[in-house]
Amino acid sequence: MHEKERHRIILSAVQEKPVVTVPELVDLTSSSEATIRRDIAALHVQKRLRRVRGGAEAIAPPQFVGIAGRPFSVNETINTAKKRAIAREAVELCKDGEPIIINGGTTTFQMVHFLINRRMPIFTNSFPIAEHLLKHSKNTVMLSGGTIYREQNIILSPFDNDVTRNFYARRMFMGAQGLGPLGLMEGDPLLIQAEQKLIDQADELVVLVDSSKFRQRSSLILCGLSRISTVITDEGVEDREAAMLEAAGVALVVARNSQSKPEESSLQA
Repeated sequence: MHEKERHRIILSAVQEKPVVTVPELVDLTSSSEATIRRDIAALHVQKRLRRVRGGAEAIAPPQFVGIAGRPFSVNETINTAKKRAIAREAVELCKDGEPIIINGGTTTFQMVHFLINRRMPIFTNSFPIAEHLLKHSKNTVMLSGGTIYREQNIILSPFDNDVTRNFYARRMFMGAQGLGPLGLMEGDPLLIQAEQKLIDQADELVVLVDSSKFRQRSSLILCGLSRISTVITDEGVEDREAAMLEAAGVALVVARNSQSKPEESSLQA
């Protein structure tokens, strides 16, 4: 990652949380600890943040606390072709008229390009997904209520009366920070709370993850493998990971990275 982009992520992170640690910034930028410490020192000298022991903080305290995780704008540039192939397979599971839930994320966002000719009720907590579907499709779109978290482009609420409990879905499609023997993993308690409410509203849970997510871990478990119906990933999935899913009774779909272009409006994202 280029220095300018790392600095943008670091400055964004310190505006989202009171203090951001070096390990958190290493995870966000996929950089070394030494690189992050140099970046913090440089930004401190420029008076764009304040260096503190073990991390950094904003010069002006953030007005509200954000959530952990890489910004949407960064994630959407990573493994894009794989994510689009995975999303194509996900939409193949959908049938017109069947209600679905699409959780916010850069892999699930790619589904919008293949939903333009579908007709179904869609519930989402993703502002970009809702906006694209409203502009480029005839699907019925329902948004959850709550606070819009700008960096991740999702809407989250800690309250039960946020419309979520009033929507039933045949399937829920979602991504995750990591996927391992203990199940799906996320990095923020508010994400866990909101996503668990959504999962409860769907008969089947379909997980969309590129193969790198099998090697990533987090301290928070969203749900066990037994709750997952299907995992859609790319050709980089290893035999031991496929065996793990098979042993848990989870169906595995491997998306082939096709060179064919999706529907024309996909270029308008």
